Amino acid sequence: MSTENTNESISTPREQDIPDQQLRENYEQLMEEVRHHRTAYYQNDAPEISDAEFDNLFRRLEDLEALHPEIVSNDSPTQEVGGDVSSAFAPVEHLARMYSLEDVFSLDELRTWFHRAAGSLQQIRPGVKPSWLAEVKIDGLAINLLYRDGELVRAATRGDGVTGEDVTHNVLTIEDIPTTLTGDDIPAEVEVRGEIFMRTQDFRDFNAQRAEAGLPPFANPRNAAAGSLRQKDPEQTAQRPLTMFVHGIGAQQGLSVGSQHEAYEQLAAWGLPTSPYSVLVPGDTDIEPESSAPLAKLLDFIAERGEQRHDLIHEIDGIVIKVDDFGLQAQLGHTSRTPRWAVAYKYPPEEVHTRLLDIKVNVGRTGRVTPYAVMEPVLVAGSTVSMATLHNQDVVRAKNVKIGDTVVLRKAGDVIPEIVGPVLPLREQHERDGELRDFVMPTHCPSCGEPLAPAKEGDVDLRCLNAHRCPAQLTGRIEHAGSRGAFDIEALGEEAATWLTNGPGEDPAENHGHVQPAGEGVITADAQLFDLAADGDEELKQRLAEVRVWREKRSKGQGTGKWELVPYFYTKATAKTPSKPTANTVKLFDELEKAKSQPLWRVLVALSIRHVGPTAARALAGAFGSLPQLQATALDEENGRQRLSDVDGVGPTIADAVSEWFRDEVNRTTVERWAAAGVRMEDEMDESVAKTLEGLTVVVTGSLQNYTRDSAKEAIISRGGKASGSVSKKTDFVVAGENAGSKLDKAESLGLTVLDEDGFTALLKNGPSGVDEGSV
Repeated sequence: MSTENTNESISTPREQDIPDQQLRENYEQLMEEVRHHRTAYYQNDAPEISDAEFDNLFRRLEDLEALHPEIVSNDSPTQEVGGDVSSAFAPVEHLARMYSLEDVFSLDELRTWFHRAAGSLQQIRPGVKPSWLAEVKIDGLAINLLYRDGELVRAATRGDGVTGEDVTHNVLTIEDIPTTLTGDDIPAEVEVRGEIFMRTQDFRDFNAQRAEAGLPPFANPRNAAAGSLRQKDPEQTAQRPLTMFVHGIGAQQGLSVGSQHEAYEQLAAWGLPTSPYSVLVPGDTDIEPESSAPLAKLLDFIAERGEQRHDLIHEIDGIVIKVDDFGLQAQLGHTSRTPRWAVAYKYPPEEVHTRLLDIKVNVGRTGRVTPYAVMEPVLVAGSTVSMATLHNQDVVRAKNVKIGDTVVLRKAGDVIPEIVGPVLPLREQHERDGELRDFVMPTHCPSCGEPLAPAKEGDVDLRCLNAHRCPAQLTGRIEHAGSRGAFDIEALGEEAATWLTNGPGEDPAENHGHVQPAGEGVITADAQLFDLAADGDEELKQRLAEVRVWREKRSKGQGTGKWELVPYFYTKATAKTPSKPTANTVKLFDELEKAKSQPLWRVLVALSIRHVGPTAARALAGAFGSLPQLQATALDEENGRQRLSDVDGVGPTIADAVSEWFRDEVNRTTVERWAAAGVRMEDEMDESVAKTLEGLTVVVTGSLQNYTRDSAKEAIISRGGKASGSVSKKTDFVVAGENAGSKLDKAESLGLTVLDEDGFTALLKNGPSGVDEGSV
């Protein structure tokens, strides 16, 4: 933008330096928003937004101040530590200030921080090779314990860093915190800094107890710990499963340790609980950008703990990295709110807040009716999520969620979206606005209209018992048959199964853009699946040309809101080319033909017998060898159930399900039709495979070059071994590939025999006696 050189367009330098009014208003509004959410988090223990959203908000404020330093206010939240002090507890001044940590949110930011800190140390002490200490960042409540002559005399929250809340009486109820230090060299005075938290399992149990008592669950362990510590009645705190790990020292008199790791050793010797999740990285090489050995080891620790974060005893949200030497820490110093010698790397957020728009129900392949949440799309743990299962009506009740709530969403194990619970501080506002309604479980199947009922007395789940005429169940079974654990048909996924078994339904434009299949499709029964194989029923395959599905019209890559019916399994005919099967449809025909030769256990999984997954199917296939023999056993009224139950890995529940399934005439017809189509009904005994692993339990973890997860299991089972998914004292061998993770750690801690891939191959071939020691 240019201005003419006229008197009207010329401003004085002083006027140019004053930011416009809109900028100041934006800044004030952003500061107020950060203050509001900081108070909700630190003081009220009732956050209204997720940690990730607060981090983004705070960073926006920092970025705005960096761009316009002339508007920075002395009372900006960026200049302060933690939150305000609650009036519910007496204020107490810390002997030494408690600081916050600088946060970084990417590995590139961490590298920048590391090289900046290392470069500053080189300027201070040329040639220094500093050691670094890395530890997990506990998602808890910061606490400051003051010991005088070994006796605990005061406990205070961090507060604003200078003044905290006196919670001594409550802390005295926490069993893991010693009231008297033991051992040698106890100083006259020392402030011990740490984090109070709830173990993950304790938190789950605690929330379950609250649900049973009709109380709302806590959204996460941090809120539960903070709320428990701030109880006005210490007896209430005593009933909460709180614990603590210490992670630093404040003011002290008479303590002679020179580094962070030495301090941890000394604190542990006095009886204070220290974290088992830390590592000392020696400064054994010169600091060189991108090739620093210490940095590489720190990044390895971050990756390793990131993979194991759900296996730890408590929740974490990142890794803290510190300069280990206290002298170097002192020389690097602090900013107004953070130490320059420490940083917190935060993993991508696993918990976010979003709006619960609706709760609908899904009918699965076995008739189970499952509520699921429909939410405003939100990014969590690297992917956009808009739906999450709610399991059953009791879970909806226990989670205390209502349609219209703002809810806490997380990904369990970085994979499965899960609603934790509502953001209660926002519920009152939603209620005032008339935006909330309770979920009511339907009484009839939304797919076929039949009444819903438990399969048997005492079941929590409701089911549609119309197994063979319910369209949703048929769709689920056809999709399941093509899944990786069954016939493994890549061209038969959810969408293909839907359009094989359903009609297109109503125009989505009349249904808010939601595609709702309805009516009868080409396949009307499980028995017809292999009629679509390459050598199958040509008339049925030709009917696929008639299948039409709704697709939204697009213009310049954007949806128009207008929909049209287009062929799904065939191409669209033009003036020059007739309609013909798509490449994916031809692939479906061919893969169905190949699926006929799959081993018996995969056929059993594909039949959708309740409770029969790959593990039970392998056990049944191994015990009976053929589907006719299994069917005859299942229908044997006198001894069948017992013979099924006696199979290792089956038991009474699966035995009952198998017997019940084969008693159904429609199911037996499916088996007959599949057999007539050429589907393999028995396993050929391979006498050449020696039972080298008879009676042995083997766990495979990580990625192997020459084995998939399924083929490794097959190799173990076919040789008489048990392929287990968990490591225990009863495990005979653990095979560790790339990125083995926590199972390898557990195996080493138990002193088990660990093999690499070559060792695994030798074990399969020769058994335990033939394992080359060099492969262990």
